[in-house]
Amino acid sequence: MRPLTLHDRRRPLTSQELEGVPWLSHLKPDEAQRVISELRITEAQAGELIFRIGRPATYWFGVVDGLLKMTTDTAQGQTMTYSGLSPGGWFGEGTALKRESYRYNVQALRQSLVAGLPVDTFHWLLDHSIGFNRFVMNQLNERLAQFIGAREADRSRSPETRVALNLAALVNPVLFPGVGDLLRITQQELAYLVGLSRQRVNEALRSLSAQGVIAVEYGGLRIIDLPALRGWGSE
Repeated sequence: MRPLTLHDRRRPLTSQELEGVPWLSHLKPDEAQRVISELRITEAQAGELIFRIGRPATYWFGVVDGLLKMTTDTAQGQTMTYSGLSPGGWFGEGTALKRESYRYNVQALRQSLVAGLPVDTFHWLLDHSIGFNRFVMNQLNERLAQFIGAREADRSRSPETRVALNLAALVNPVLFPGVGDLLRITQQELAYLVGLSRQRVNEALRSLSAQGVIAVEYGGLRIIDLPALRGWGSE
């Protein structure tokens, strides 16, 4: 018997899980009532693909808990990471808007809860909800800035700059409102996202911690100075 897929394992969200969906508060009561009945959530295991390049967009996805990464494969067979996806973050709205196939892979770095809104319902909200439209426009605008920052991080030869800019992206309060000031991430997970060895990441974190920008705590990293992280390396 074949193992159950993510789609097979989907279920309605609990009331607590619904509290982790940031855009629901932007909807009118009747809009929210319709959407809640169609939202689904599934548990992805570490290494499991949420979707892959070439798959048609059938859902708009969000991270309720856990950590995902967005990647693509180069012509040389290498994997390039675009960004990490933290709790509270919803992604793929550009692809859902155009009803295209995905041009990137999204994979779970650890056991994660991933919610999905059917694309048809996503478009229904765009046609009926001013609040939802504002949320999506804000997402698209913030996403553009995020990818510009990611390009700057990739070009930097400084491990501290790459780690700082990637951390700033992972705790972006607009894109990932579920994170707060404590990012639950291991050094190995951060190394996967940044594209550095765990040792180099450890050295960079020590440097950032020594300068009072972050604090390394049990189970994660506490962000002390987000503006400093965002501007790291631009002096």
